[in-house]
Amino acid sequence: MRYTKMHGAGNSFVLIEKPRGEQKSEDLSVLALRLCSPETGPGADGMIVVTPPRGDEDLGMLFYNSDGSAGEMCGNGARCLARYGVEHGLVRDAEHIRILAPAGEVRARRITDELYELRLNDPSVIDPCCEAEGESCFYVELGEPGIPHAVIAVDESAFADLDALRELGRRLRFDPAFPRGANVSFVCSTGAGRVRAVTYERGVEDFTLACGTGCGAIAVRELLRGALPESRVEIDMPGGELSVSLKEQDGRVFDLLLTGPTAVVEEGEIRF
Repeated sequence: MRYTKMHGAGNSFVLIEKPRGEQKSEDLSVLALRLCSPETGPGADGMIVVTPPRGDEDLGMLFYNSDGSAGEMCGNGARCLARYGVEHGLVRDAEHIRILAPAGEVRARRITDELYELRLNDPSVIDPCCEAEGESCFYVELGEPGIPHAVIAVDESAFADLDALRELGRRLRFDPAFPRGANVSFVCSTGAGRVRAVTYERGVEDFTLACGTGCGAIAVRELLRGALPESRVEIDMPGGELSVSLKEQDGRVFDLLLTGPTAVVEEGEIRF
């Protein structure tokens, strides 16, 4: 099986093109477990199955977390897939890339050879006053079915004890307030239109170096609390910097544009 390993700001993925024949979701879950484990595969935060277009889109994607669970969509993963599609001749126009994911269609464009922009799914749920584990959370779902995100404001000093944040993130991720679980981002402001953040990802069950949809949820929070006079936020995550611009009108948030780097780590073949 041929694979390509890529990352977006440190958020890593193994990409494979859809195997021949019908594939049960259970089989793809097992494959994700094998490929994402560094003991049995290249190792990654998730697996992306590149699927043929079903309509006018350029290509489709199925996303699996490293624990084998299926995901609705992945922001950094879709940005990596956009680059993969360009470099493998799967898209018609690098400035207008259309990808169909379970959460709905997303669009991307190449800015440079490494820099790609993705229009995230618009929020379908916004709850600025969610309570979980005694913490006040800003809850957002992106797309339909929505990718669940809880955003927690912390002091910058909290980043000095990542073990404590990790344990809190794990508890929040499984809190009954989130029936499908949630990705949990901890965030603090570091200047005008700038934040520092780290995300505990559902399905990885740990912090990742970056989370694209997490950045989208953070941007929604920052915009609605009036912290983005230019409707753009630069987000410093452990794996690098991502930026999100977005719009709001009459309480509706839309046009979330996630921009950041992509990289090809390796291409190879694996036999089980």
